[in-house]
Amino acid sequence: MSSGTPTPPPRTPAPPGDVAPPPRQATLLELLGAVFWSFFGVRKSEAMRRDTVTIKPHQVIIVGVLCAAVLVAALLILVRLITRG
Repeated sequence: MSSGTPTPPPRTPAPPGDVAPPPRQATLLELLGAVFWSFFGVRKSEAMRRDTVTIKPHQVIIVGVLCAAVLVAALLILVRLITRG
């Protein structure tokens, strides 16, 4: 009792030499650049596609929180310097 559609041939495993290497991890500088441009909402689509492979979500969260804290601290220091003088 056949449904009329041919069944695909069984998949054969790839030879051991044809295994693709895992994607490389992003460097700290690349993470900082991605977070910096994300703060401004400007990101090239090519860079975004590359980042989705090399950057893990937890890395972005940690670097983003740290960068936001540095930005807030810098603004607070700037305001105190301006209001003193």
